[in-house]
Amino acid sequence: MSSTSKPKLRSTAWFGLQDRDGFVHRSWMQNQGLPRDLFDGRPVIGICNTWSELTPCNAHLRTVAERVKRGVFEAGGFPVEFPVMSLGETNLRPTAMLFRNLASMDVEESIRANPIDGVVLLAGCDKTTPSLVMGAASCDVPAIVVSGGPMLNGRYRGRNIGSGTDVWRFGEMLKTGEMTLDDLAEAESCMSRSAGHCMTMGTASTMACMVEALGVALPGNAAIPAVDARRYTLAHMAGRRVVDLVKNDVRLSTILTRKAFENAIRVNGAIGGSTNAVLHLLAIAGRVGVELSLEDWDRLGHDVPTIVDLMPSGRFLMEDFYYAGGLPTVMRALLEKGFLHKDALTVSGHTVEENVAQARNEDPEVIRALDKPLTEAGGIAVLSGNLCPNGAVLKPSAASPALMQHTGRAVVFEDIEDYKARIDDPDLDIDESCVMVLKNCGPRGYPGMPEVGNMTLPAKILKKGINDMVRISDARMSGTAYGTVVLHVAPEAALKGPLSIVENGDMITLDVPARKLHLDVSDAEIKARLAKRQNLPPPMESGYQRLYYDHVLQADRGVDFDFLVGCRGADIPRESH
Repeated sequence: MSSTSKPKLRSTAWFGLQDRDGFVHRSWMQNQGLPRDLFDGRPVIGICNTWSELTPCNAHLRTVAERVKRGVFEAGGFPVEFPVMSLGETNLRPTAMLFRNLASMDVEESIRANPIDGVVLLAGCDKTTPSLVMGAASCDVPAIVVSGGPMLNGRYRGRNIGSGTDVWRFGEMLKTGEMTLDDLAEAESCMSRSAGHCMTMGTASTMACMVEALGVALPGNAAIPAVDARRYTLAHMAGRRVVDLVKNDVRLSTILTRKAFENAIRVNGAIGGSTNAVLHLLAIAGRVGVELSLEDWDRLGHDVPTIVDLMPSGRFLMEDFYYAGGLPTVMRALLEKGFLHKDALTVSGHTVEENVAQARNEDPEVIRALDKPLTEAGGIAVLSGNLCPNGAVLKPSAASPALMQHTGRAVVFEDIEDYKARIDDPDLDIDESCVMVLKNCGPRGYPGMPEVGNMTLPAKILKKGINDMVRISDARMSGTAYGTVVLHVAPEAALKGPLSIVENGDMITLDVPARKLHLDVSDAEIKARLAKRQNLPPPMESGYQRLYYDHVLQADRGVDFDFLVGCRGADIPRESH
């Protein structure tokens, strides 16, 4: 991964000028106490930081940034930290996904407009990872991702509890009376007891795994706990490494190849990763011009066993995963069975095969053998049929085997407010054989495609000891959630997709082995019902939400903006002085 000729640095167009403009660029930077020889032509490394006290998963990233700076300085680079919009899953309303594309624009334009030769992307909470990679990929500069790392295991009344996964469980227990509000208050501090993101295999952990599998993060990035000293060591080494990437002109497009995406899809199947990874990888691939589709997810992932026994699919948590060997151990197992492209290049300067050659499995309970999997066929099941002409997804490792082939009567909720108003009404006509259908929660319908697809079951069903039913929506669900949940139905209800015309009492068949989702209504009736529907209006007449509504793509295309697809490069803006 070396270049025979030294690349021209972007930053020289700012700091290398020997005139009035160069004076301006250098002089104002020196008011921070920087010596002039920092501007002598050494690589300028941007440290793109999503630190925010409103994003608790990322609240420690300023410390991580300081370790990156050490590495950059040691390797002969000039580190400059800059902020971008931080997307906190726990606090942002109406949903963090509404702002993923906006944050990616912030990253892209911050890189392009400033004297940056390479970038270290500091991410953690769910949407910060894809937004940073999308923005950097649009500029195609040398880049490395450093994740903030997962929290330590939650601990409540003598047992481990997992962020998100146990939240959903506690919510169900509250409905059935198995848990009191006082119990719930006690569990709050027991669950989130250190810096870091969710320690389940939710979307944050999944995306940390995805960037490592893609080769844009150093080996071990995914699982080191946030408060483990080795997280800081990795950040330090990333700072060193990004300088070498700049010196050798190793851009993101060199790493983010078709082989890299195929590796990531298969790794997602093995770890029981979040369905949200589908949207994010489709969007990242679109930014670098790699053809990737929903069909690729099903074709490449359907025969990969899930071997990581982590919540929500299994028992353990990310801290256990790290001690067991982390993602390099999983990737070595997959590579030995021929599931991965061993020659795919990575930011470490080595191939995938070289990166994982020394990985060992220290706990076969946490990382199982391929012939003793948690789920025989993991991955993401991509469904088709008259209810989802452009596709829908389901996570088999988190679903109930008995419901993978099921026909039931539809119980319809027109939107999330309708669901909340009626779900626990004792008179709701529903039993465990029904199919719960939620509309108008897709990219445009909410807007932003919230994580509400894992609808909690009615209290009267939970009290019978039933904890899963088939649920269908155009929404997403948290990667920490579980159940037989069909998500990302496309086109969405707000765009007059077939989901919009489902009525109470319609029969729906889910057949995951056959990859079918069928509404038992004639084509003529579907057409007649659709003729009576109208698209939902924009949520705002102007502003960002109107821009979002007008330009967002559907779930099968990654929910990016239509005008952001493709790589625009990092051409230097015209001088303004």
